[in-house]
Amino acid sequence: MSTAARRSITAEEYLAAERQATERHEYVNGAVFAMVGASRAHNLVAGNVFAELRAQLRGRPCETYTTDMRVKVARTGLYTYPDVVVVCGQPELEDDHVDTLLNPTLIVEVLSPSTERYDRGDKFAHYRRLSSLAEYVLVAQHRPAVERFVRQENGWLLDAAAGLDATVTLESLGCTLALRDVYERVTFTGDEPRSPALE
Repeated sequence: MSTAARRSITAEEYLAAERQATERHEYVNGAVFAMVGASRAHNLVAGNVFAELRAQLRGRPCETYTTDMRVKVARTGLYTYPDVVVVCGQPELEDDHVDTLLNPTLIVEVLSPSTERYDRGDKFAHYRRLSSLAEYVLVAQHRPAVERFVRQENGWLLDAAAGLDATVTLESLGCTLALRDVYERVTFTGDEPRSPALE
């Protein structure tokens, strides 16, 4: 999320403008934020995750979307664009434009230095208000590490995997991600900042 907000507007004004915009924006509490551009590594990782999930879910009652599918958290008013989102069962869409999903089953965010704190904190707090959301997945972009938050009856359970030989099982989808596939063509230099939660 960018730090530069515009004047306060309604959700209806935001959607009308967003549907004409050439760049994507996030909306919450009357404020509009320009989405930060993504690096090559970020795009590769997000694309790899999308491709793996789409292939594994083929023929099943699930749909997989990339960053162009907007998600609304109805209980908080957040409109945002996850890196990858999956819905299983009938998609619930906000209106006839069919571009805003209300009931994601799984959301994946690829961590960037500029957005990691937000993805882990405030954004996850919004996402937790989605009653349909079963799993939230955070994927590092500069080293092979994935965190998976699974909804439990009394909170969220964290499961982490690291290293190219590791795999992550997404229980809500019945899918498995091999980190070697998630990080295909990504180069690790070893000097990027490391998140303590992914150690």
